[in-house]
Amino acid sequence: MNLRLDVQPRHLEQLERLLRERLPGVEAWAYGSRVNGKGHEGSDLDLALRGPGLRPIPFDALSGLREALSDSTIPFLVEARDWARMPEHFHDEIERSHVVVAAGGGAPPSGEGGRG
Repeated sequence: MNLRLDVQPRHLEQLERLLRERLPGVEAWAYGSRVNGKGHEGSDLDLALRGPGLRPIPFDALSGLREALSDSTIPFLVEARDWARMPEHFHDEIERSHVVVAAGGGAPPSGEGGRG
């Protein structure tokens, strides 16, 4: 299956920048309708955020990303979910059909509570 992300390049660049700024070290996988070809202009973008070592992302770091996405000029909803907090049965489906938006690396997100 040839997967591609149905997002305009300028919106992808903005998304990548926000991920680097807000969640360095976190890998982001796009999945769902904007990856499997079933989306449309108004479809949301589903992101699975995979923290270093697949540990939970601190809630304040995740909240900061969500706020930045909401304040951005990206013209569709971006649903960012923490992989570590997703039900296990979603993992297999996402692993089969995803596009890597951010490869991770760098420093892990910091935040109070560590485990979120």
